[in-house]
Amino acid sequence: MARKDPKAQKSQIVAFKVEEELAAFLDNLPNKSEFIRKAILAQFGMTCPLCTGSGVVPRGVHDHYKPVIAERNARPCEKCKAAVPFPTSVEAVPPADKKRLEQFLHGGPLYCPKCYPTIPPCDDCGWHVAMERVAEHFKKVHTHS
Repeated sequence: MARKDPKAQKSQIVAFKVEEELAAFLDNLPNKSEFIRKAILAQFGMTCPLCTGSGVVPRGVHDHYKPVIAERNARPCEKCKAAVPFPTSVEAVPPADKKRLEQFLHGGPLYCPKCYPTIPPCDDCGWHVAMERVAEHFKKVHTHS
């Protein structure tokens, strides 16, 4: 499935009611609409096992997992098995690595910068998928089509 241009013109307005505290929180955001769009799209993905979808964790959970996440921020490349560090979000990623790491953060395979360009992209979604994993990829990602 092709991804839409995030800067595409928005043409529909959607309204919904919220509690007063949530309205106050949203009003203090620099871009309320963008935050709501991202939150809705995030719900189409997997719910975070730490915050269970709330977007926040208790201080004790944060303090416990922060060093674990920092220590375990690498994973083997799917092709060459070299350790590949990855961020928890793509905001600070250099533009050259953005598509490669977005693919992983959205549930796709993680390749190192050297292997990624050698793996062909899927004609349907653009993810780079090794030939031996194409059937698995289609079952996992494209079964809804």
